[in-house]
Amino acid sequence: MAHFDVTVVGELNLDLILYGLPEQLEPERELLANRLALTLGSSSAIFAHNLSVLGSKVGFISRIGDDPLGQIALDRLAAGGVDVARVRRVSGPTTTGLTVILPRKDCRNILTYPGTMDDMCFEDLDLDYLADAKHFHLSSFFLHRSLRSRIPELFEKMKQKGLTTSLDTNDDPADRWSEDLLDVLKYVDVFFANEREAQKIARADNLEAAIAALSPRVPILVVKLGAEGALARGPSGQVRRPALDVEVVDPVGAGDSFDAGFIHQYVRGAALADCVAYGNTSGAFSTTRPGGTEAFRDRRRFEEFFRRKGSGDLGQA
Repeated sequence: MAHFDVTVVGELNLDLILYGLPEQLEPERELLANRLALTLGSSSAIFAHNLSVLGSKVGFISRIGDDPLGQIALDRLAAGGVDVARVRRVSGPTTTGLTVILPRKDCRNILTYPGTMDDMCFEDLDLDYLADAKHFHLSSFFLHRSLRSRIPELFEKMKQKGLTTSLDTNDDPADRWSEDLLDVLKYVDVFFANEREAQKIARADNLEAAIAALSPRVPILVVKLGAEGALARGPSGQVRRPALDVEVVDPVGAGDSFDAGFIHQYVRGAALADCVAYGNTSGAFSTTRPGGTEAFRDRRRFEEFFRRKGSGDLGQA
């Protein structure tokens, strides 16, 4: 019997979110923010933390520096119930990464120092640890510079061990959306992307064309549509669910939280429509606090929100 519900490989760092900055950043000016939040960041860590709070047993592998930012990130992830025994701490000039997020009216700027994430390689991974699960997940495909060439091999090994798998590419900073991603999709059961990412990966001009191009490559394709909710296409057809109506404080991490909700239900054998609905609930809840994990750190509020929104399967925290 598997020790974990889900194991995760990915980046581990903090997000520094600065609110209230001018739309135009003038050079040589000291521009003042009116509020900040320092939260657990990175797609993989947000996914793992919130998935654990939802009630799944989660194991996590990453690489951090021997520095205060790395320790804070590790402590935050562990406080969410994630097993961090295989996170590798490395001394040296390369420190733990940091992402600075500047929210705007209709978009955001994302500035990332990758740090130790750039150096995480295949040799950092304990494959037996990762395989001791029902499901394997990886985020931020294009950011794993040292691991990227062997990600197809990693997914293939997890499939050989009998795990189901999922992948969320997130953005490609180089905007190349290289075709080596397609080598990984052969071993992916659930592929997550937002509308822009889906069109970039498929090299399509619209969402319908992107779905038509990508859905034959994976058993389940999930496209996150932000305020419009999400859709998924699988063997039983396509389902679409609207977003929940909530007062949005901060959309940072909503997509990763959606992934967590979806996979929490997926590993339990839920129907596709239920996976999407639970993903929407998780994504919506994350937007009610700054950053991607702060809402999930309040257990009482978490339970109240999910009860009120009709998602009663809270699992075991």
